[in-house]
Amino acid sequence: MENSENQVIAKPRSNPFRKTCNALFFSLVTLVTISPTVWAAPNSVYLEDLTWTEVHDDIQAGKNTIIIPVGGTEQSGPHMALGKHNVRAKVLAGKIASILGNALVAPVIAYVPEGSITPPSGHMRFVGTISVSDDAFQSILASAARSFKQNGFVNVILIGDHGGYQTQLKAVATRLNHDWASSPARAFYIADYYKAADSDFAQLLRSKGFTNEQIGVHAGTADTSLTLAVDPSLVRLNQMQRSPEKNNGDNGDPRPSTAALGQLGVDMIISKTVAAIRTAVAAPR
Repeated sequence: MENSENQVIAKPRSNPFRKTCNALFFSLVTLVTISPTVWAAPNSVYLEDLTWTEVHDDIQAGKNTIIIPVGGTEQSGPHMALGKHNVRAKVLAGKIASILGNALVAPVIAYVPEGSITPPSGHMRFVGTISVSDDAFQSILASAARSFKQNGFVNVILIGDHGGYQTQLKAVATRLNHDWASSPARAFYIADYYKAADSDFAQLLRSKGFTNEQIGVHAGTADTSLTLAVDPSLVRLNQMQRSPEKNNGDNGDPRPSTAALGQLGVDMIISKTVAAIRTAVAAPR
């Protein structure tokens, strides 16, 4: 027998098969552990985030209201992105739906009347603006609403972030309700959404000392502040600080704009719209 000091202790040989099995085992354990979270239905109020079966289940669970947010693709001066209305309409509609608790949000309608295409008028005088005819716009709105009625939604809510088509939203809701007279489904044009964003927010800013020239009616302090509160990436701060120039697409002075001011407007829009929807839905035909 050799002296123990001279013994050579052999290291166990590596077993590739065992390593592979171990790796597979730990992968399976990890997958089983995280899969309930990864594969769970998204907690979203946005229709486009959901599968059809998830929407079906939501309706069966009592989510009988669908909000159709209308935006628009138009110039907003040299300091705000063309999709400002679309982003604001989606974000605010989502917050409104979350508070209501029984609502989902349809994809934003981004193609709206913005003036004559040829010859260009209104916002169409600026590159990037997209305009459609009144008939096309109303047809899309009505078709979307009829689709949601067919899906099983009972309350179809129309809200718009842009002033130019408000009367058309009302006209579409009126026509739908005429056609749906014998059905439990109803369409609601909620004027309070735009009123809060436009005149009510402007009044609040005036109470804080801002002038009508600063507030403006398009891309001024009110409009820009709302966008800063919702998504500041849509605002070009270097362009915002430039002195307003004639024919640059804005009406008002964006320089005093802040996200804090905009948040006051956002809170106003959300609270007044939620209250208006609840009142409208509760009212008898």
